[in-house]
This record gives sequence, structure tokens and C-alpha cells, in this order.
Amino acid sequence: MALTSADRGLLQRCLNKEPGAWNDFVDRFLGLIYHVIHHTAHLHNHKLSPEDVEDMAAEILLHIVDKDYAILRQFRGKSSLSTYLTVIARRQCLQELSKRAKTRTATAGGQTSNAHAQEGPPKVQIGLDSLEEVQQLMRKLPNKEREVVRLFYLEGRSYEEISTQLQMPVNSIGPILTRARQRMRRNAPKA
Repeated sequence: MALTSADRGLLQRCLNKEPGAWNDFVDRFLGLIYHVIHHTAHLHNHKLSPEDVEDMAAEILLHIVDKDYAILRQFRGKSSLSTYLTVIARRQCLQELSKRAKTRTATAGGQTSNAHAQEGPPKVQIGLDSLEEVQQLMRKLPNKEREVVRLFYLEGRSYEEISTQLQMPVNSIGPILTRARQRMRRNAPKA
């Protein structure tokens, strides 16, 4: 999808620092940012409180305005502004989830009370077990499907980025992911 004239105008207003432009930008894209946070956390087995989601959304918005809207100035208009912001938000979200995982790992590494230590393995470890299981299932996929799954789910790439990197039509990414999910479900161990 191409950049719409409305989004082009909104982007230009923000870069020109026109009064009310940032509020309009937030009104337009905050729902998208929340969706990306929820979806990314779900894909990576992270439970987020409403406060965590608010904090992450604020961090993403701060990242967008940082260095005089550097992120928006880098946008070249080769996709929709929504697609571009989805990629930015997903990357920021993944970085934040990674930081949180490292913090939990450090906390679980012996600096906690006995009551906490008896709760069982940290949630990060459970996530790593799931990741290993997914990687085993991915090995059973054909090469092209495996690469698309890796780029989309593990690296958080957009369909456009995958299309460019793997030199395949962007409209083939969704069907490939659907087939890969079906194969992985069939090959998953039964509980």
C-alpha cells in the first residue's frame, strides 16, 4: 500500500512542527502502536500489564520524536506510513522485551529471596523452551518456508522486508506463513 496524501500531509506537518500536528499523529497511530505491542508480546509469550503496555507505547513515541523526528525523516514513502511505523514499533517492542528478559534472568540468577526461588523456573526459561521447540519444528519445514517463518516470527520483519530479502512477491508471504503454521501444527507433539 502506498503512502496516502493524508498521511503525507500529517508527516509533513509533524516535521514542520506545526501546532497540533503531534497530537493528530498520536491520535492517528496510537491504536496501531498498541496493537503491535500486544501482538509482539503474544508472539513471544510475554504477559504485559496495562501499565507495561502504556510504558512501551510511550517509549515508542519517544523514539519517534527523538533527535528531531529522525525516524520520520528517514521514511522514504516506499510503503504506507502505517507499515513503516509497524516495523519501527515492532523493533522497539522486541528490544524492550529483550531487556525485560535479561532483567528477569539476572534477578532469577540468585539475587532473589527463597520464596521467589521456589516459584519454579523463570518465565524467560519457559519462553526459551518454547523457542527451542519451535526451532525443532522449523527444521522440518522446506527451506523457503523455514526462512520466511524465521524472518517474520523470530526477527519481526514485515512482509515487505521479507519480500525484498528473499526476492519473492510480497503477496506470497501470507500463504507461505499459513502453510508453515499448518505443517508445524501437524508436526507438534501432542499434549
